Amino acid sequence: MFLVMCTRTMAQELYVSSEPASNMPRNSIGLRLTAEVMPGKDLGLRTIPEAMIGITKNLMGHSTLYISDLHQKTQKIEGFGFYAKYRFISIDSLHRHFRMAAYGRYSSIKNPTYTRNFSGRALDEINLEGDNSGLQGGIVATQLLHKLALSASLNYNHAFNNSGGYDLLPGQANRGFAYTFSAGYLTFPKVYTSYKQPNINVYLEFIGKTNVGSAKNYLEAAPALQVILNSRTRIDVSKRFQLYGNMQRMTKNMFLFRIEHTLFNVF
Repeated sequence: MFLVMCTRTMAQELYVSSEPASNMPRNSIGLRLTAEVMPGKDLGLRTIPEAMIGITKNLMGHSTLYISDLHQKTQKIEGFGFYAKYRFISIDSLHRHFRMAAYGRYSSIKNPTYTRNFSGRALDEINLEGDNSGLQGGIVATQLLHKLALSASLNYNHAFNNSGGYDLLPGQANRGFAYTFSAGYLTFPKVYTSYKQPNINVYLEFIGKTNVGSAKNYLEAAPALQVILNSRTRIDVSKRFQLYGNMQRMTKNMFLFRIEHTLFNVF
Protein backbone atom coordinates (compact mmCIF):
# COMPACT_ATOMS: atom_id res chain seq x y z
CA MET A 1 0.00 0.00 0.00
CA PHE A 2 2.87 2.39 0.79
CA LEU A 3 4.27 1.89 -2.72
CA VAL A 4 0.88 2.60 -4.27
CA MET A 5 0.58 5.81 -2.23
CA CYS A 6 4.06 6.85 -3.40
CA THR A 7 3.02 6.23 -7.00
CA ARG A 8 -0.07 8.40 -6.49
CA THR A 9 1.93 11.20 -4.92
CA MET A 10 4.41 11.29 -7.80
CA ALA A 11 1.92 10.69 -10.61
CA GLN A 12 2.32 14.14 -12.12
CA GLU A 13 6.13 13.65 -12.08
CA LEU A 14 5.99 10.83 -14.66
CA TYR A 15 7.08 13.15 -17.45
CA VAL A 16 6.80 11.99 -21.04
CA SER A 17 9.82 13.63 -22.72
CA SER A 18 12.18 13.71 -19.74
CA GLU A 19 12.98 11.91 -16.48
CA PRO A 20 12.29 13.46 -13.03
CA ALA A 21 14.65 13.47 -10.05
CA SER A 22 12.35 10.99 -8.26
CA ASN A 23 13.01 7.25 -8.61
CA MET A 24 11.01 4.09 -9.02
CA PRO A 25 10.23 2.31 -5.72
CA ARG A 26 12.93 -0.10 -4.53
CA ASN A 27 12.55 -3.72 -5.73
CA SER A 28 10.17 -2.72 -8.55
CA ILE A 29 10.48 -3.46 -12.26
CA GLY A 30 9.05 -1.35 -15.08
CA LEU A 31 8.38 -2.54 -18.64
CA ARG A 32 8.05 0.25 -21.19
CA LEU A 33 7.37 0.37 -24.94
CA THR A 34 7.74 3.69 -26.76
CA ALA A 35 6.93 4.49 -30.39
CA GLU A 36 8.37 7.68 -31.92
CA VAL A 37 6.84 8.70 -35.25
CA MET A 38 8.91 11.13 -37.31
CA PRO A 39 6.89 13.17 -39.84
CA GLY A 40 8.45 14.34 -43.08
CA LYS A 41 8.92 13.33 -46.68
CA ASP A 42 9.63 9.76 -45.58
CA LEU A 43 7.59 8.86 -42.52
CA GLY A 44 9.81 7.09 -39.99
CA LEU A 45 9.17 4.97 -36.91
CA ARG A 46 11.47 4.24 -33.98
CA THR A 47 10.36 1.60 -31.45
CA ILE A 48 12.05 1.56 -28.05
CA PRO A 49 11.47 -1.40 -25.67
CA GLU A 50 12.87 -0.69 -22.22
CA ALA A 51 13.25 -2.49 -18.88
CA MET A 52 13.68 -0.46 -15.67
CA ILE A 53 14.57 -1.49 -12.14
CA GLY A 54 14.45 0.22 -8.75
CA ILE A 55 17.71 -0.96 -7.18
CA THR A 56 17.55 1.06 -3.94
CA LYS A 57 15.40 4.00 -2.85
CA ASN A 58 18.03 6.32 -4.37
CA LEU A 59 19.30 4.34 -7.37
CA MET A 60 17.53 3.05 -10.48
CA GLY A 61 18.58 1.78 -13.90
CA HIS A 62 17.24 1.29 -17.43
CA SER A 63 18.29 -1.00 -20.28
CA THR A 64 17.06 -0.03 -23.73
CA LEU A 65 16.89 -1.40 -27.27
CA TYR A 66 16.46 0.82 -30.35
CA ILE A 67 14.67 -0.38 -33.51
CA SER A 68 13.78 1.82 -36.52
CA ASP A 69 13.68 2.41 -40.26
CA LEU A 70 15.00 5.97 -39.99
CA HIS A 71 18.46 5.28 -41.44
CA GLN A 72 17.40 2.55 -43.88
CA LYS A 73 14.23 1.47 -45.66
CA THR A 74 13.39 -1.45 -43.37
CA GLN A 75 13.06 -1.86 -39.61
CA LYS A 76 16.24 -3.07 -37.91
CA ILE A 77 17.86 -3.14 -34.50
CA GLU A 78 19.99 0.00 -34.28
CA GLY A 79 21.71 -0.63 -30.96
CA PHE A 80 21.27 -0.54 -27.21
CA GLY A 81 21.76 1.73 -24.23
CA PHE A 82 21.97 1.88 -20.44
CA TYR A 83 20.76 4.66 -18.15
CA ALA A 84 21.27 5.12 -14.40
CA LYS A 85 20.06 7.78 -11.97
CA TYR A 86 21.12 8.47 -8.38
CA ARG A 87 19.01 10.73 -6.14
CA PHE A 88 21.20 12.66 -3.70
CA ILE A 89 18.80 15.25 -2.27
CA SER A 90 15.31 14.52 -0.91
CA ILE A 91 13.37 17.10 1.13
CA ASP A 92 9.82 16.07 2.09
CA SER A 93 6.85 17.83 3.63
CA LEU A 94 3.06 17.48 3.45
CA HIS A 95 1.87 17.38 -0.21
CA ARG A 96 5.21 18.62 -1.47
CA HIS A 97 8.80 17.54 -1.88
CA PHE A 98 12.03 18.53 -3.58
CA ARG A 99 14.43 16.08 -5.28
CA MET A 100 17.79 16.36 -7.02
CA ALA A 101 19.55 13.56 -8.89
CA ALA A 102 22.54 12.89 -11.12
CA TYR A 103 22.20 10.60 -14.13
CA GLY A 104 24.23 9.07 -16.91
CA ARG A 105 23.66 7.25 -20.19
CA TYR A 106 25.77 5.02 -22.41
CA SER A 107 24.67 4.14 -25.96
CA SER A 108 26.14 1.85 -28.61
CA ILE A 109 24.50 2.45 -32.00
CA LYS A 110 25.15 0.85 -35.40
CA ASN A 111 23.75 3.50 -37.73
CA PRO A 112 25.13 5.83 -40.39
CA THR A 113 25.88 9.30 -38.98
CA TYR A 114 23.71 10.75 -41.73
CA THR A 115 20.13 10.01 -42.75
CA ARG A 116 18.44 8.90 -45.94
CA ASN A 117 15.52 11.24 -45.15
CA PHE A 118 17.67 14.28 -45.95
CA SER A 119 19.59 13.06 -49.01
CA GLY A 120 22.49 11.70 -47.01
CA ARG A 121 23.27 14.95 -45.17
CA ALA A 122 25.06 14.72 -41.84
CA LEU A 123 22.99 14.95 -38.67
CA ASP A 124 23.63 17.98 -36.45
CA GLU A 125 21.80 16.67 -33.39
CA ILE A 126 23.63 14.47 -30.91
CA ASN A 127 20.92 11.97 -30.03
CA LEU A 128 22.06 9.05 -27.87
CA GLU A 129 18.59 7.48 -28.07
CA GLY A 130 18.99 5.80 -31.45
CA ASP A 131 21.21 7.96 -33.67
CA ASN A 132 24.59 8.27 -31.90
CA SER A 133 26.91 6.17 -29.78
CA GLY A 134 28.28 8.05 -26.81
CA LEU A 135 28.11 9.10 -23.19
CA GLN A 136 25.82 11.50 -21.35
CA GLY A 137 25.97 12.96 -17.87
CA GLY A 138 23.57 15.37 -16.23
CA ILE A 139 21.67 16.68 -13.25
CA VAL A 140 17.93 17.10 -12.66
CA ALA A 141 15.84 18.88 -10.00
CA THR A 142 12.12 18.30 -9.39
CA GLN A 143 9.70 20.22 -7.14
CA LEU A 144 6.27 18.81 -6.28
CA LEU A 145 3.65 21.33 -5.10
CA HIS A 146 0.49 19.32 -4.35
CA LYS A 147 -0.98 18.66 -7.84
CA LEU A 148 1.72 20.57 -9.76
CA ALA A 149 5.20 19.18 -10.44
CA LEU A 150 8.03 21.24 -11.97
CA SER A 151 11.33 19.84 -13.18
CA ALA A 152 14.48 21.08 -14.95
CA SER A 153 17.54 19.24 -16.23
CA LEU A 154 20.88 19.94 -17.87
CA ASN A 155 23.18 17.35 -19.44
CA TYR A 156 26.36 17.09 -21.47
CA ASN A 157 26.59 14.70 -24.43
CA HIS A 158 29.73 13.33 -26.08
CA ALA A 159 29.22 11.33 -29.28
CA PHE A 160 31.61 8.61 -30.49
CA ASN A 161 31.97 7.00 -33.88
CA ASN A 162 29.10 4.58 -34.40
CA SER A 163 29.81 0.86 -34.56
CA GLY A 164 29.82 -0.92 -37.93
CA GLY A 165 32.39 1.49 -39.38
CA TYR A 166 30.02 4.47 -39.36
CA ASP A 167 32.39 7.24 -38.29
CA LEU A 168 31.41 10.83 -37.58
CA LEU A 169 31.83 12.92 -40.72
CA PRO A 170 34.45 15.70 -40.88
CA GLY A 171 33.12 18.74 -39.04
CA GLN A 172 30.18 16.84 -37.54
CA ALA A 173 29.38 17.81 -33.94
CA ASN A 174 30.44 15.39 -31.23
CA ARG A 175 29.84 17.53 -28.12
CA GLY A 176 26.72 19.34 -26.96
CA PHE A 177 24.43 20.34 -24.13
CA ALA A 178 20.75 19.44 -23.72
CA TYR A 179 18.27 21.01 -21.33
CA THR A 180 14.63 20.51 -20.38
CA PHE A 181 11.94 22.26 -18.37
CA SER A 182 8.79 20.31 -17.56
CA ALA A 183 5.49 20.98 -15.81
CA GLY A 184 2.92 18.32 -14.94
CA TYR A 185 -0.54 18.78 -13.40
CA LEU A 186 -2.85 16.15 -11.93
CA THR A 187 -6.33 16.89 -13.31
CA PHE A 188 -8.16 13.76 -12.06
CA PRO A 189 -9.14 12.56 -9.51
CA LYS A 190 -9.91 15.58 -7.37
CA VAL A 191 -9.87 13.36 -4.25
CA TYR A 192 -8.45 9.84 -3.94
CA THR A 193 -10.84 7.14 -2.72
CA SER A 194 -9.20 4.05 -4.27
CA TYR A 195 -5.91 3.09 -5.91
CA LYS A 196 -8.02 1.77 -8.81
CA GLN A 197 -9.06 5.30 -9.75
CA PRO A 198 -7.46 6.41 -13.03
CA ASN A 199 -5.07 9.35 -12.89
CA ILE A 200 -5.18 11.88 -15.72
CA ASN A 201 -2.17 14.19 -16.03
CA VAL A 202 -1.39 16.96 -18.49
CA TYR A 203 2.14 18.11 -19.29
CA LEU A 204 3.99 20.87 -21.05
CA GLU A 205 7.68 20.25 -21.61
CA PHE A 206 10.40 22.24 -23.34
CA ILE A 207 13.36 20.39 -24.87
CA GLY A 208 16.44 22.15 -26.21
CA LYS A 209 19.93 21.32 -27.45
CA THR A 210 23.02 23.35 -28.31
CA ASN A 211 26.19 22.03 -29.94
CA VAL A 212 29.60 23.02 -28.64
CA GLY A 213 31.68 25.07 -31.10
CA SER A 214 28.87 25.80 -33.57
CA ALA A 215 25.71 27.86 -33.89
CA LYS A 216 23.47 24.78 -34.18
CA ASN A 217 20.61 24.66 -31.68
CA TYR A 218 16.89 24.12 -31.28
CA LEU A 219 14.03 24.43 -28.80
CA GLU A 220 10.78 22.45 -28.91
CA ALA A 221 7.55 22.47 -26.89
CA ALA A 222 5.97 19.09 -26.13
CA PRO A 223 2.41 19.05 -24.72
CA ALA A 224 1.32 15.61 -23.53
CA LEU A 225 -1.59 13.70 -22.04
CA GLN A 226 -1.16 10.77 -19.66
CA VAL A 227 -3.52 8.19 -18.16
CA ILE A 228 -2.48 5.94 -15.25
CA LEU A 229 -4.61 2.85 -14.51
CA ASN A 230 -4.62 0.96 -11.19
CA SER A 231 -1.49 2.90 -10.13
CA ARG A 232 0.51 0.51 -12.32
CA THR A 233 -0.15 1.00 -16.02
CA ARG A 234 0.70 4.25 -17.79
CA ILE A 235 -0.32 5.46 -21.27
CA ASP A 236 1.32 8.56 -22.82
CA VAL A 237 0.62 10.60 -25.96
CA SER A 238 2.78 13.59 -26.91
CA LYS A 239 3.48 15.87 -29.89
CA ARG A 240 6.55 18.07 -30.25
CA PHE A 241 6.51 21.48 -31.96
CA GLN A 242 9.75 23.22 -32.90
CA LEU A 243 9.80 26.81 -31.63
CA TYR A 244 13.09 27.65 -33.31
CA GLY A 245 16.19 25.85 -34.53
CA ASN A 246 18.68 25.21 -37.31
CA MET A 247 19.74 21.61 -36.61
CA GLN A 248 19.57 18.80 -39.16
CA ARG A 249 17.91 16.09 -37.05
CA MET A 250 15.58 13.10 -36.96
CA THR A 251 13.35 14.05 -34.03
CA LYS A 252 11.91 17.34 -35.29
CA ASN A 253 8.17 17.70 -34.54
CA MET A 254 7.80 14.01 -33.70
CA PHE A 255 4.79 12.18 -32.21
CA LEU A 256 5.32 9.92 -29.18
CA PHE A 257 3.15 7.05 -27.96
CA ARG A 258 4.02 4.94 -24.90
CA ILE A 259 2.69 2.22 -22.64
CA GLU A 260 4.39 1.23 -19.39
CA HIS A 261 3.60 -1.25 -16.62
CA THR A 262 5.19 -1.41 -13.16
CA LEU A 263 5.57 -4.52 -11.03
CA PHE A 264 6.02 -3.77 -7.31
CA ASN A 265 7.89 -5.87 -4.70
CA VAL A 266 9.40 -8.20 -7.29
CA PHE A 267 12.43 -9.07 -5.13
